[in-house]
Amino acid sequence: MSFRSYLTSRVFMAQILAAMAIIALISFLFFHWITYTTHHGQEITVPDLSKLSVEQAEEKLDAVDLNYSILDTVDFRPDYPKLTIVEQEPKAGSKVKEGRKIYIKINASKYTMVAVPDLVEKTYRQAVPTLEAVGLAEGTITYKPYLGKDMVLEMRLNGKKLKAGDKVLKSSKIDLILGDGKAVYNDATVDSTAVDTTQIAPAND
Repeated sequence: MSFRSYLTSRVFMAQILAAMAIIALISFLFFHWITYTTHHGQEITVPDLSKLSVEQAEEKLDAVDLNYSILDTVDFRPDYPKLTIVEQEPKAGSKVKEGRKIYIKINASKYTMVAVPDLVEKTYRQAVPTLEAVGLAEGTITYKPYLGKDMVLEMRLNGKKLKAGDKVLKSSKIDLILGDGKAVYNDATVDSTAVDTTQIAPAND
């Protein structure tokens, strides 16, 4: 049989079809394997870890084949239990692949201490944002006679007078005593022996 005749024979055509079938099967098995090993199309929904302890979060993440890493401890937040998770990245509800690491931040166990800023002789409008900038809050406002209206005269906490630099718990409310803007003068005592000039006779020319 000549080569040309072989190329047009049924045997050759059968071999070609068999080879194509083998290639197709190998391709199918290869792509199926790739899809399985890379978890293509299989995504995990990140659970909500808010207000969970680290131990509780670890159990919850293990159940869905995810890992975690603690980034930091943040200042105490009273709306979260102590030493629980306050932030996570990726956020709850995000779609990730198996084994993804979730980064978390933990609530501190108590408020930190901060230094009281120097507010004496500052105006009320200056004092409030200064307090807030260091994590303190405005407490009770009272007034006393003083020439400078709304000028800070004293700072107090639970009745105790404070001075600049004193350490208090963050988020404490600082009571302010302000001037009422009413000047206080001591009346001069008039000398009872002063001469009444209206009774002095005019000098002779």
